[in-house]
Amino acid sequence: MRVVSLLPSATEILCRIGAGDMLVGRSHECDFPAAVTDLPVLTAARTHGGSSAEIDRQVREALHSGDGASLYRLDETALRELQPDVILTQDLCDVCSIDLRTVQRVAAGMPRPPLVVNLNPGTVWEVLDDLLRVGEVVGRADAARRAVVELREAWWSAVDFVNPYVPGPEVLFLEWCDPPFGGGHWTPEMIQAAGGRHSLGAPGTRSRQLSPEEIIEAAPERVVICPCGYPLDQAWRELEVLQRSRWWPLLPAVMEGGPDAIVVVDGNQMFNRPGPRLVDAFRWLVGWLNGRPELVPEGFPVRGTGLHIGRFDQASDM
Repeated sequence: MRVVSLLPSATEILCRIGAGDMLVGRSHECDFPAAVTDLPVLTAARTHGGSSAEIDRQVREALHSGDGASLYRLDETALRELQPDVILTQDLCDVCSIDLRTVQRVAAGMPRPPLVVNLNPGTVWEVLDDLLRVGEVVGRADAARRAVVELREAWWSAVDFVNPYVPGPEVLFLEWCDPPFGGGHWTPEMIQAAGGRHSLGAPGTRSRQLSPEEIIEAAPERVVICPCGYPLDQAWRELEVLQRSRWWPLLPAVMEGGPDAIVVVDGNQMFNRPGPRLVDAFRWLVGWLNGRPELVPEGFPVRGTGLHIGRFDQASDM
């Protein structure tokens, strides 16, 4: 079977269930595991980078242009030449990857139209369901079930360290910094399961722009800076953007939160991708919120803004 993945999380799912050998093409953002980077790249971004504010402006202009153009380009010729049996894509977020309609149009015009699998999870459990779904499609159902069992075990073993009888800290999770967007979809669910509170968004709801007033009213005691699609070094630079905001010094996490209150996480690899590594992100979250650094996966890409205990060390990227 020949599979094309136009979604980083789908690529990770395929490899997690032992079907990476079926992959013949990928999106420009599919970079994990490292072996997939040798495969043909079929997409490219139309935005031109810049500051977070500039990227936000480009995205808004593209989405409201009315011409139906995607934020990404698809190499239709290369896709046809690969002759895939299956294309893995998504309809969850127009900002995250190529839109479903474009993929369906191209697939329908092929001599032997491939099966287009649309992954659209809104919760952690729907992400695990996607492993089973992909496993069925590519003939690796048994391997997918084993992977889900392992991931569920890792999740629940972390939950054992959460005290359900003690109210946890209010957490501000920033998926974008200028303007500020709060975490959505599976992120509020993960924060609550890890023992935190997330009053700025309910589980399963979309990420949304937050006003300074509601951020201040939420009074977050912990802050996770995790811009969507940003590697750790780029995400770290967003801290300066936040520090220039008039509302930033008014947050309890900034005024009195202590050295463990504010962290920067690699959004390109972890929370923003609805794939198997969400469980790694959850284990880090439980460790951070509950003072259990032994739960943090080795090499987890986080950087603290203060002198953090255990694995939360400003001097290294963990």
